[in-house]
Amino acid sequence: MIDDFSENGLLAQTIQGFVAREPQRNMASKVSESIKKQKSLVVEAGTGTGKTFAYLVPALRSDKKVIISTGSKNLQEQLFSKDLPIIKKALDYTGKISLLKGRANYLCLERLYHQYAAAGDLDKALRVDLARVKNWSIKTKDGDISKCTTVTEDNAIWPILTSTNDSCLGSDCEHYNDCYVVKARKRAMNADIVVVNHHLFLADVVVKDTGFGELIPKAEVMIFDEAHQLPDLACHYFGQQLTSRQLFDLAKEINLTYRTEVKDMSQLQQCADKLQKCTQDLRLVINQQAPKGNLRFLFNQEAVKKEIAYLFDTLNFCHEVLLLAVGRSSTLDNCFERVNQYKMLLNRLTETHVTGFSYWYESTHHHFVFALTPLSVSDKFTELLTERKGSWIFTSATLSVNNQLDYFTQRLGLTNADSLILESPFDYLHQTIMCVPRYMPSPNEHGIAEKLVELLLPVIEANNGRCFFLCTSYAMMNALAKQFRELTALPVLVQGETSKVKLLEQFINSGNALLIATSSFWEGIDVRGDTLSCVIIDKLPFTSPDDPLIKARMEDCQLQGGDAFNDVQLPEAVITLKQGVGRLIRHHDDRGAIIICDNRLVMRPYGAIFLNSLPPSPRTRDLNKVIDFLLAKH
Repeated sequence: MIDDFSENGLLAQTIQGFVAREPQRNMASKVSESIKKQKSLVVEAGTGTGKTFAYLVPALRSDKKVIISTGSKNLQEQLFSKDLPIIKKALDYTGKISLLKGRANYLCLERLYHQYAAAGDLDKALRVDLARVKNWSIKTKDGDISKCTTVTEDNAIWPILTSTNDSCLGSDCEHYNDCYVVKARKRAMNADIVVVNHHLFLADVVVKDTGFGELIPKAEVMIFDEAHQLPDLACHYFGQQLTSRQLFDLAKEINLTYRTEVKDMSQLQQCADKLQKCTQDLRLVINQQAPKGNLRFLFNQEAVKKEIAYLFDTLNFCHEVLLLAVGRSSTLDNCFERVNQYKMLLNRLTETHVTGFSYWYESTHHHFVFALTPLSVSDKFTELLTERKGSWIFTSATLSVNNQLDYFTQRLGLTNADSLILESPFDYLHQTIMCVPRYMPSPNEHGIAEKLVELLLPVIEANNGRCFFLCTSYAMMNALAKQFRELTALPVLVQGETSKVKLLEQFINSGNALLIATSSFWEGIDVRGDTLSCVIIDKLPFTSPDDPLIKARMEDCQLQGGDAFNDVQLPEAVITLKQGVGRLIRHHDDRGAIIICDNRLVMRPYGAIFLNSLPPSPRTRDLNKVIDFLLAKH
């Protein structure tokens, strides 16, 4: 199998432009061994290793059922539509391959017909979109909403026409045999390789006890790409949430069923209206508080306490009314179960004295979320690995901190896993330069955006744009955008002004743009060649200690005798910084500069941990040397 990766191997013979890489062969060998011995494996594969092929070849060669989970829907699509077909053809693989998404990605026929029967409820624009979806529903084979060309994926009609675990009627649904989710699951059951994403995988683990909720089939090999995202995602999925959307959806569903199926029970309209009003009132009260924070504090506010008591009363009233309708409609039976579930959930969320959890909320003008999140998922994950025997393989370009994988393995309880750190095959000594500029203002100094623009504009203009400016906050992003737009004729693109995909297209097509962005551009972005040759980072990406989950993890760490900064904040920041820096070099021919505008990297003892965790770029503190390097490139 390792011969597949050699200079004259099968991949070189069948894939145009394939380059044999020693780290890729090492990884493939280790993955293959892991699959044979049914062991767990953790691999950090530096950018350019070619990790996707390094796990796909052994997976397809294994003759076993394989689940591959990715960190995002984009990578999931790329794996299924681009990478897998290449390897399948090269190896002459004859097994079946299937793509499985979460249920929110498939049209729900039950909801479509329900909405059609009461279309008068929707405003004019949504009625037009409903008609477009109805036309598309006649032609679609798989109900995948991303393939509906007449209605965009972010359209407000989709949440109305897709099901959730709560609202799905399962085998009681009259459209069960035509259900797109059921069909997708059947394809996955019959496939040899199934491509999913972490959100779906974790949601599936959480709901597997409920029967119908289980979408992902059992497999002998589990591979997680972009595995650095797993610990935080697992914390959220193993926690519990009650949202205003769940409550509004429930009220809407009860009302809709009263108007279309059970027209003789006017109490249904009463309880639906009461639930909607009560949720709205609670949202208005929460909007007077900070947009996110601790639930313990929130539930102690008198006004909030009062609205929570009303919500309990309203859910009890809904319970009484729906009890009278049990057996008359599958939808109302489902609503009855949801009312009881939300009552229990609200009860659990108000028990904020139970230790081992972070209790937090978030709110916007339209929604709120109440959540409890476990501070550790290592026990849950260990249990999962014991229960589902087989090979579990975790890989990413950013798993290690200071060349150690302990931070990742401890969070997931992977104490017995084999591990491997493979350095990037890129020549960072010649392809890059890294600068922490002199005369930098301290990170929290007043008016820092103006000073950063003054210092960095000469570098950006000398490079003719072609730059990502990655920020740690929206405030900094917006302040920089305003300044740069006043002072340069270069195109300045800003995250949030259009979709991520369009923004990237504009950046690549313009060829001389400055893109200013925050969190969602720090990872999963792949711009090769001259178009991107400078990445600037405003400061070390420490998560705010006010973030409820980080705050709770830090408190918990201290209670256990640990050092909250070194054990929680520092490793998180190192992994995020590695992600940001990783945007620059994506190919052997790329060259460019990394500028990190934070003196703490050279002034504080912990700066060494960051520097040891980054690629070995030559370092300077002189921005003129950066300009010389960039001009020499051109």
